[in-house]
This record gives sequence, C-alpha cells and structure tokens, in this order.
Amino acid sequence: MSESQVILDYLEECYPEQPLYPTTVFGRAKCRELIQNLELNSEWVARRLYKESFFGGSVSEETKHEAKERLAIGLEAVAQLAQFSPYIFGSTFTAADCVAYVHFVMIEQTTMKIYGENMLQKFLPYSAGYMHFMDSRPHIQTVMADRDAALTAFLNLNVKYDG
Repeated sequence: MSESQVILDYLEECYPEQPLYPTTVFGRAKCRELIQNLELNSEWVARRLYKESFFGGSVSEETKHEAKERLAIGLEAVAQLAQFSPYIFGSTFTAADCVAYVHFVMIEQTTMKIYGENMLQKFLPYSAGYMHFMDSRPHIQTVMADRDAALTAFLNLNVKYDG
C-alpha cells in the first residue's frame, strides 16, 4: 500500500478503537484541512528544493525565491490551524501528527540548507517544543532510525536524482 493518506484511512477503518481523527464531523474536517495545508502548501513547496538540499544537485535562484515565498504562505496557513497543545491538533495524537512530524523534519532541514534559516521556527514558533515532544516518543525514534538507514542506503547507491 502506498500514499500516506490512503494508509491513514486504512488504519482508521481497521482500528476504530484507536481513532486517528477527531470524533466530530467538523473536527475531522479541520484535521484534514490541517493535513492538506501541511502537505500541499508546505511540504510540496519545499520538495522543489530537495534536489539541492538532499541529493547533491542544484535548483535555480528563481525556484529558491518562489519556493521561499510560497512556503511562507503555506506555513502561515498551518500556523492558523495548528494548536500545539501538546499535539499539533490538540490534546490527542491524530493523523495530523503523522503528517506534521515527517514534513516538519524535511522543511527544517531543507530551509536550513537552502536559506540558512529554519523557516518552520520563523512561522511556527511553537514547533520547536512540539518537535522535542514528538522526538521523545518511542515510535518516532523507531521511524526516524529506519528513515535514516533507508536514506543512507539510498545515498550509498550513488544514484543521480533528477527530480
């Protein structure tokens, strides 16, 4: 199975006793709205820079400038929806946390490499505490260790990324 939203929906249906979405219809819609802003208006914008930030390639100054402007808009939208109390969407772990944590890691690393600043901190000042809180979770530690191992293996293949 691929695509994170499909996997989240699958888990939601298979394990209704441990829901990943709020119980109210409006709450579920707002959670999905946050996820969409995280993915479409933030991470996908930063993804335009991955060739340079992770894979040794380069992107044009025009792309960097445009991505920075659009990423600022996307992160401002996320800031309007995020609660960080202590999870991104409130007091319980939701699907939005599954999405936010991974995307925040990528956005932090990319903006530090390309712009020399952590745009996540600039637009979402509470994200540092959130990331520290999430980093302490055993499942996050396992996922990130697996991610780092996979990335290292990929980079050791000496594959040229043309994305």
